[in-house]
Amino acid sequence: MRTPHIRRLAIALAVTTAATITAGGVGTAVATSAATGTSSVASVKSAKSVVDAARAAAFAHASATGVSKDDTLTATDTLIDPDGKQHVRFVRAHKGLPVLGGDLVVHLDAKSAYLDVTRATRKQVAVPAKTPKLTAEQAKAKAASVAKGDADSAELVVDARAGRTALAYQIKVTGSKTTEAGGARTVVVDAATGAVLSNAPVNDQFVSPQLKAKLRQRGEKVTPQTGATAPSGAAASASPARPFNPPKTAGIPSIGSGNSLYVGKVPLNTLKTGTTSYLLKDASRGNTETRDAGGREVVQFSQGKPFTSTNNTWGNSALSSRQTAAVDAQFGVASTLDFYKKVLGRNGIKNDGAGARAMVHFGTNVGNAFWYSDCGCMLYGDGDGQTFTKPLVVLDVTGHELSHGVVDATANLQPTRVDANDNQFGEAGSLNESLADIFGSAVEFQTNNPNNAPNYLMGEKLGLAQTFLRRLDKPSLDTLEGTVDYWSAASYDTEVHAGSGVSSHAYYLLAEGSGKKKIGDVDYDSPTYDGSTVTGIGRDKATQIFYRALSRYMVSTTDFHDARTATLKAATDLYGASSVEYKTVDKAWAAVNVTAANTPKH
Repeated sequence: MRTPHIRRLAIALAVTTAATITAGGVGTAVATSAATGTSSVASVKSAKSVVDAARAAAFAHASATGVSKDDTLTATDTLIDPDGKQHVRFVRAHKGLPVLGGDLVVHLDAKSAYLDVTRATRKQVAVPAKTPKLTAEQAKAKAASVAKGDADSAELVVDARAGRTALAYQIKVTGSKTTEAGGARTVVVDAATGAVLSNAPVNDQFVSPQLKAKLRQRGEKVTPQTGATAPSGAAASASPARPFNPPKTAGIPSIGSGNSLYVGKVPLNTLKTGTTSYLLKDASRGNTETRDAGGREVVQFSQGKPFTSTNNTWGNSALSSRQTAAVDAQFGVASTLDFYKKVLGRNGIKNDGAGARAMVHFGTNVGNAFWYSDCGCMLYGDGDGQTFTKPLVVLDVTGHELSHGVVDATANLQPTRVDANDNQFGEAGSLNESLADIFGSAVEFQTNNPNNAPNYLMGEKLGLAQTFLRRLDKPSLDTLEGTVDYWSAASYDTEVHAGSGVSSHAYYLLAEGSGKKKIGDVDYDSPTYDGSTVTGIGRDKATQIFYRALSRYMVSTTDFHDARTATLKAATDLYGASSVEYKTVDKAWAAVNVTAANTPKH
């Protein structure tokens, strides 16, 4: 089952394909050698042939994949490595009903022969009947009641999460009064009993409800560090009163100058739409654009007002200009897209070449930032005026949140449960938060902005009394969220930000090693659970291994022990099973108490 060793780093370069397959369209990424820039013969394979082969293999190896004759598989992603190895990610329907927690990745060799599978559920999916006891209207009423909002249509699904197999209704509830800034929630209701199986927010928020409560309890006021001076003559956009129709002209690419809150003076790609008219839109990065939500809780990008300028100078490094927050947002989004493309070969959040979008000045008194997958947008509040005093448009916040978008588009890691206060729990959710921190930190290193020095700290510019929010070298130094350094049986039901320390710590040890060291202007001292000494392999290799594990070997239910296996497989693909890199991956996980020996029985 082992493929030939790839002794050089390989990254995936997106190739847009118009291939339409029976089960739906799929984007294909053909992995290309970073060293030579040439792809293997695998690049000529069509998306349809690879998907068809993977689907056939899934049914032919049903005992391993858990697929039955009542299932249909829809491909959502296809990756082909330089040596021809193929990975096809599927979502599943059972008797025509979408299966929650039924996703899987089928792995094939260069000749499209079955190698292995990564599956979210470890048992075969089966429901005794498709006839619900509850009506759709009853399910909608229940969802609207628990989420305190407006219920959309109810869709029958099979819920195969948490070891169950239940016929259920899935309902999206908008305008939820239980969600910050009136966001949407997804509620799943048991179609037989009416029990609420899950009730989760649609968006990913940077500041958890638990953290906000802790800060309020302490009476702590967060004052982000800006330190920028305001130049004169910067024009500001007015707050929009209604949805705006963008200019019909595409514009001529231009380079403007942005005066930010957090990263100093930065260049911005813009569009010249007239003799003295410029639009804050970046055609070189898939039409990435930042708009003004105007203090409204709008989640449709078309309802935001485009930022325009008469002189291609944006913001004044102060909140007196509405453009200033937009400069940070646009720079942060562009920097994150550049990291994924240049370092990991991922062309856009969904690897489809499309840019990302942002809306600043979102809502009134919103002290948070969100990734909203339905919109494909970053949403930034201006602060709540009490705990958070400035917009959360910090670079590592943007890198973190857009990385949630990448996780959503790949493994779609999901929490085990969400409590009544919107706090999320469980190892897959913790791994999601950890990967967002890992790649958010990597965005800082890749960007290397002198006003935002790269480090392994998250949220260090937010102005917390703790001086950072989380850190990767010794996560337990974060006493605000109670982040942990090591895995234990309690990790299964730990709040996700607190639990994220397990895999973040493993990544840091893999990259930099254990013990004391100074990197940049930050002192680190990373401990190990078993008292071992770990020698790091470098940040670049560690990042490649964790990204490859995410994109190819993780699914919605991946826990920390599964993540260990996924990163070992990724290290094998890239360097070989006898390599120093593979052995260091194993040591790094052992150093956070994740080993083959203590793997829980499922």
